[in-house]
Amino acid sequence: MSIGGLMRTSVSGMAAQSNRLSSVAENIANASTVGYKASRTEFSSLLFGMPSSSYSSGGVETLVRHEISRQGVLQSGNSYSDLAIRGDGFFLVQDSSGNISMSRAGAFVSDGEGRLINSAGFSLLGMPLNDGKATALVANGVSGLQVVDLSSSRLESTPTTTGQLSVNLPSSASIVAAADMPSTNGAGAQFSSRTSVVVYGNLGEETTLDVYYARSATTGEWEVSVYDAVGRSVNGGFPYTAGPLTTATLQFGTDGQLTAASPSSLSIPVPGGATMTLALDDTTQLATDFTVMAVETNGNPPLEPSGLDISSDGIISQVYPNGSRRAIYQIPIATVASPDKLIPKSGNVFQLSSESGDMILDAAGSGGRGLIVSGALEASTVDMASELTNMVEAQRNYTANSRVFQTGSELMDVLVNLKR
Repeated sequence: MSIGGLMRTSVSGMAAQSNRLSSVAENIANASTVGYKASRTEFSSLLFGMPSSSYSSGGVETLVRHEISRQGVLQSGNSYSDLAIRGDGFFLVQDSSGNISMSRAGAFVSDGEGRLINSAGFSLLGMPLNDGKATALVANGVSGLQVVDLSSSRLESTPTTTGQLSVNLPSSASIVAAADMPSTNGAGAQFSSRTSVVVYGNLGEETTLDVYYARSATTGEWEVSVYDAVGRSVNGGFPYTAGPLTTATLQFGTDGQLTAASPSSLSIPVPGGATMTLALDDTTQLATDFTVMAVETNGNPPLEPSGLDISSDGIISQVYPNGSRRAIYQIPIATVASPDKLIPKSGNVFQLSSESGDMILDAAGSGGRGLIVSGALEASTVDMASELTNMVEAQRNYTANSRVFQTGSELMDVLVNLKR
């Protein structure tokens, strides 16, 4: 083995340990970086062909591997927009130039324009939803994806379509003559009991419905009629400017409950709205006063969103004060065949390589993909104790290689001095 070869081998060793120290330094520096994947330096020998009569030392090569597929611990975040993936997959993010990358760094916040942006300035991508339905994701492309924009909130109203009205009708109520029933809408119309229900039209306008009950001449029968309250007379009652929206005859058995032959609901065409089904099945006729036991309707006036919710399958929904929701985006999850072969880039993002395989998109939780956890962040996979141990080992090994180089240098001095 030549002295020059000895020195070259030791230089190779120092360079390899320097690379190891560099990866350790990067890991330690990113110990608190959300979604950071620790790297490690792997060594392999580098040998040269040699004649059998002498030995020519080789060297060492290094390869830095990133443990991208390793799951970091999930920690509690500060808001609903802090996102983590429990399992395989990546978020798709976009930089200011429109370049798309993959990332596990989910510390997203809304900027001044309503876009969800992480700490490195990358915007989250999602599939817009129309009426809660998404266009099918392109499995191997990003067509249709947009930057998630939460500023697109809108007023939301829902017309009334269903309701429940449960009352007790007094069995001792006076009988109303057929000519004076509420359904006649006459100036002298009589009724036994009355209540009102608020409903909503297609535009969220509020409408009050007046519900009249009148006991007929037949034992156990009551007429129920519904009017639009806007048509009341100046005296606040009959006659209305228009006839009843609907009318029906309720029949009660000797136990005070509705009989099987009696209608159990009313179909009411709400003015300016949809047809409402008003359930009456819990209505009774008992020996007590008129009592409204339950009244409930769906629908709501125009409301602004009061918050946002992100489900485990990546659906972003606007939440309204009345509890209703409107889905606006779906966050897709990207996977590759070999995530550890992805190319790390600045900003804690990854891009495809020739060895990683193609990117495939689908919904969170499908095809083995991880679930999205709202209000959580994935911690760095750096183990500080292991990194400090690796640093000490690399330092000692670097020092040992430098001693070999120093020995070779001294031998070279001896060789040069032979001529003097």
